[in-house]
Amino acid sequence: MKQLSVVLQFIPLGFSALLPVINPIGSAVLFLGLVPYADHATMKVLARKVAISTIWFLLIVQITGAYILRFFGISLPVVQVAGGLVLASMGWALLNKQNPETVAATPIKASAESMEDKIFYPLTFPITAGPGSIVVALTLSAHASRASLIESALAHLGLLFGTILIGIVVYFSYAYADRMTAKLTPAFTDGVLRVISFILLCIGGEIMWNGIQALMKAAS
Repeated sequence: MKQLSVVLQFIPLGFSALLPVINPIGSAVLFLGLVPYADHATMKVLARKVAISTIWFLLIVQITGAYILRFFGISLPVVQVAGGLVLASMGWALLNKQNPETVAATPIKASAESMEDKIFYPLTFPITAGPGSIVVALTLSAHASRASLIESALAHLGLLFGTILIGIVVYFSYAYADRMTAKLTPAFTDGVLRVISFILLCIGGEIMWNGIQALMKAAS
């Protein structure tokens, strides 16, 4: 039962931490701008490939993140403090952002075949999972690392499920981007972003506090 609770703890943590920086609704608008001439069937194919690529990209960062940090001699509590601070800063910035950011992109006449070499760059990185997502994934990896190998594996399993959920949201956001953007008002989209930003702020504070506690215990 304890093992299951560890997995269930990290599923919503991974999902809610990645959701604001992935920002599927905002990213879907950018995606639609990059493939304006694609029909609905082509968009669904591209959305599926981008979603799978995003899942793999984030999982690789999460799995290898702790080893990369160890290679550079960076302790996990320090990453928790720094990463939590970054998350909290992102949440605060998004919460107080006045105007939505716009990204200029050159439209591409798209078909599933012609866009094959664009699946990872730029559709996965940086349009879907940008630098902020890498910071979040590294922080989650550090937060999921435990003294016990079993608990660490279970925590990363929870992150896996959370990341898969992110991929599902990305798929539906991209596959139906043309229909979704026609129905959602800018005010509604901005309101959803504010709520998610506040959640990100709280998550960053929680992770940072866990790192501070670990550093205080190590110093005492």
